[in-house]
Amino acid sequence: MPEENKRRKFIKDALLTVVGGAVIGTSAKVLANDSEDTPDPILKVKPLGFQWETQDPFLFCVHHEDAYPQGNTELGPSKNLLSGRNMGNDFHLKDGFRMYHGDTVPGFPGHPHRGFETVTVVRQGMVDHSDSMGAAGRYGNGDVQWMTSGKGVQHAEMFPLVKQNDVNPLELFQIWLNLPKADKMVEPHFKMLWDEQIPKITHVDTRSKSVHIEVIAGILENQNAPTPPPDSWAAKSGNEVAIWNIRMDAEATYTLPKASVGVNRTIYFYSGDKLKLNGKDLMYYHSADVTASEAITLQAGLKPCNILILQGKPIGEPVVQHGPFVMNTIEEIRETYSEFQRTRFGGWPWPKYDHVHDATRGRFAQHADGRIEEMG
Repeated sequence: MPEENKRRKFIKDALLTVVGGAVIGTSAKVLANDSEDTPDPILKVKPLGFQWETQDPFLFCVHHEDAYPQGNTELGPSKNLLSGRNMGNDFHLKDGFRMYHGDTVPGFPGHPHRGFETVTVVRQGMVDHSDSMGAAGRYGNGDVQWMTSGKGVQHAEMFPLVKQNDVNPLELFQIWLNLPKADKMVEPHFKMLWDEQIPKITHVDTRSKSVHIEVIAGILENQNAPTPPPDSWAAKSGNEVAIWNIRMDAEATYTLPKASVGVNRTIYFYSGDKLKLNGKDLMYYHSADVTASEAITLQAGLKPCNILILQGKPIGEPVVQHGPFVMNTIEEIRETYSEFQRTRFGGWPWPKYDHVHDATRGRFAQHADGRIEEMG
């Protein structure tokens, strides 16, 4: 299929669905209170699908986990592993991995965003970034990219299989954080939070069990996360936005600090066997909305646990989302479609929409202003 025809098909798919997969409905239940006088701080428990339900100010979170094989000279899987797939729209976990919207290299070729932010937390593997501002980068293995789409940007997120003599496992979270109406049309911006810059806390409980916490956003135990992009909802400390990734030793305990009344907090349990919240079992691959202003004690089961915490003051505005556009009204969505068709949000300066960087390139970021960060 010619490049431009493939491009049009991908954009059509992106505009009709949320990039990263269709929304998966989840059932939910409110836990019964133990006491009529003391409301239970555990408000709602939900099973996790491919796309995770979130609370305002977040829009959703996706957990990508793919066991990619060794790469070839094109930084993708060998051709014999690609048969039997719906190439260009492959979300089925065949042979332990997905190609997503990629044809040669897995990932998400150039597509538009407007009106929100993406926070991409890469726990393992590499991501190649290219965008319509001329910015680019390769990051992974603990790095985080925070991108404010604002008034509109196109970007590609490809997952290059950089190792040709070994497997290329990938695990990442992509978190969508909303922007308030006042900031939806700000200039696009992206920032790297390199692994070396993200505060790491080790807490040892009374039984000498360890809890390790990455402070990606917010403040925890007097540790400040790196500064987010300037127009982010998280840039204002009063909004108490927090993103914490927690690993607990088996049977370790940790009490989450209280936040202000009215702040939303969700606990996502994504690895381990069992987790207790204030003594109540939260099953594997479930989440719990909790009262952020109340103490919540986490206790791991017989295996180490991994937990993601998303927290923030709600924006409290109408949300109209269609695919990769998030605005406040249907009229604004229509205007966004029209503008994108007319301007392509600045066009695409790269040779291909599924552009990847040289196989020998290490971690780096090339910003739109020409500034380059080399991390090796």
